[in-house]
Formats: sequence, structure tokens, C-alpha cells
Amino acid sequence: MSNATSQEHTIRPEGGPEKSADGLFSPLKIKSITLKNRIAISPMCQYHSVDGFAEDWHLVHLGSRAVGGAGLVVMEASGVEARGRISPDDLGIYKDEHIEKLKQITTFISSFGAVAGIQIAHAGRKASTRNPWKGGNRHEKEYLTSENGGWEIVGPSPLPFSESSTVPKELTIEEIHAIQDSFAAAAKRAYAAGFKWLEVHAAHGYLLHSFYSPLSNKRTDKYGGSLENRMRNTLETVEKVRAAWPEELPLTVRISASDWAEGGWTPEDSVILARALKERGVDLIDCSSGFIRAGDRYPLAPGWQVPLARKVRSEAGIATGAVGLLTEAEQAHAVIQNGDADLVFIARESIRDPYWPYHAARALGSTVVEDARKVLPKNYSYAI
Repeated sequence: MSNATSQEHTIRPEGGPEKSADGLFSPLKIKSITLKNRIAISPMCQYHSVDGFAEDWHLVHLGSRAVGGAGLVVMEASGVEARGRISPDDLGIYKDEHIEKLKQITTFISSFGAVAGIQIAHAGRKASTRNPWKGGNRHEKEYLTSENGGWEIVGPSPLPFSESSTVPKELTIEEIHAIQDSFAAAAKRAYAAGFKWLEVHAAHGYLLHSFYSPLSNKRTDKYGGSLENRMRNTLETVEKVRAAWPEELPLTVRISASDWAEGGWTPEDSVILARALKERGVDLIDCSSGFIRAGDRYPLAPGWQVPLARKVRSEAGIATGAVGLLTEAEQAHAVIQNGDADLVFIARESIRDPYWPYHAARALGSTVVEDARKVLPKNYSYAI
């Protein structure tokens, strides 16, 4: 039996949350924010920035999903420092000058009844790579050198993401603290830009995930070794972000809830981390998984990560978001009704169909949504 299969069995808890009377189009209130439905547009890297600045592309990309009827629209992973970007074309939130354009985008999103969110991130040892749509396969990272626009990459240990990857510099404790402060500064800029929902990216092999996964962290100081030590950087970062972010607004964290690999991070570890994050003021865990190293295989199938969200929600007692191959209205509706998660994050399906919420309402019928047209703004709904 493969390790992926064995882990798939471990993430299916006995019992769990009872079915909910709520569904995909029920509102969700967290702190002072109420989402009009349970449909969230997941952060999706656009690789369309220069020096971290948002452009009109981002306004149209995100604004069209707000017009399409989603309750929450989350901006892509935004680097908390320039070297924390995945590529030179990534969005950033590491300078005050970034705020002006972001404010225009959040104003537009909010004007159509959606909540504007942003994911703040540091790519760590997966930074300084070529924009994937400028050549090659998006799954095969091409690392850049200083001669072709790249920069020094960092991580918990000098272990590369793959055999062909650049070896990261091991961060000192002082450098770890400085990056934590960069996350807090990014949170303040996000609020100044008008975002009402903040997500800390601690998944997919990026910096924070690489600290808590034993596959990438071989440190022997207080940031490595035991589970408690490996979680320390994520927890300290969140503490600083929580202090910088308004208490009345939602703070969420995306985690890789399983490494799907022998000796890696497990769903049981995720429950422990989620409980600790909840104690530090986190309101929701966005449950993704994997991508700690190149070449790992995953049990990809429709809704393949939903059991992770269900386990964390049930055993840690915290709201969760489900993500991953969620494409059909009935499928997404069932995730909410079954108590598997509190939000459904839609990514590539929303690229194929920016009006997925409207089409989902039509597919589910009048027993769920009295009038599907009301999912859209009046500019459109009156004419349908």
C-alpha cells in the first residue's frame, strides 16, 4: 500500500460534525464580517506584476469574480518582502507604495457585495523562479540566478526543493524574527488597502510550511527538531500578525494539512497546529496539502482534500475552508451541508467560469436559492 493511500485512511475521522441546515448560499459571519455565501475565490498567482505592484489585470481578474457572485474574493499570494516572491513577476505587499492600486481593487470588489481578502506569503526556498507561463511546465520550477533576475533564497535548512533546485541559505534566528516582522508590516498595509479578510500562507512548501514539516526542517535550535519547535515560527508569525491586524476582522491561515509522504507532516499534526492557531486568535484554517518537495504524488480526485478540512474542523473545533478539485455545484453544496467545512474555495473552475456562483445557484434550484439571478448585480440580473 502506498503512503498516500495509508494517509487517506487516517484523515477520515469517525463521527465528526453533524450535517448542517446551511448550504452553499447561506451567509457566514466571522467577527464583524458576514459573507453573503460560502463561495470563496481562492488566491491564484497571476505573475503579472513589476516590483510587486498590482495592475489593471488584477482589478479585472478579481473584480470579475466579485461581479460573478462570490462571497469572498482573495487576492493571490503577496510577498511580504521582495525575496519572498515566487518569481520576479509576483505580487508584493512589502512597500507602502503598493497600497494605492490595491485600494482601488478592494473598493471595486466591495462595491459588488463581496469581501476582499488577501493572502500574505513568503516563498522561502521556492522563491526566485521563472514565471511559469513564460516557458516550460508550471510544475517544473526553473530557478533564476542573480545574472538573470534572481536572488538568494532562504529556508529553515540548506535543503533544496528538488535535486535541480538552488540550495537555500539557512536563516539565522535574527533573520527569522525579521521576516516575522515583515508579515506584521504586510498585515498593516493590507488593512490600509481596504482588505477585510487576511490569510497567512503557511502551505505548499513555502517558508512557514517548510519550517513545520520535518522533511524540510533539520534545525537543532528552538525552531527545529520537536513538533513544538517546528511549529514555533508559524505560531510566532501569526501572533505578530494578529497584533497588527484589527481584532474585529477575520484572520485565517492556509496550511498543508498533510505532506502525503513517509516521515512528513500528518493530518494529526495539523489538528495540533490548528488548535494552537485558534488559541492565538485565528478564525479559520484553509486546508490544502502537499508540495513540500518535488516529485511527491497525491491521491488526486474530486474533493480529495475535503476530508482534511473535515478532520481539522471536527477535532480542532475551528472553522475550515475546503479546496481542491471542487467544480460542481452539488459537490460544493454537500461540503457545507455535511459539516465538512465552512467555506468552499474555488480556483481554476472560476477561471473557466467567473460566473460559477450564478451557474451553481441555477444548478441547485429554487429549493436552495429562490432566484438565481439575485446572485448577480442588478447591472446583469435585470437582463437575464
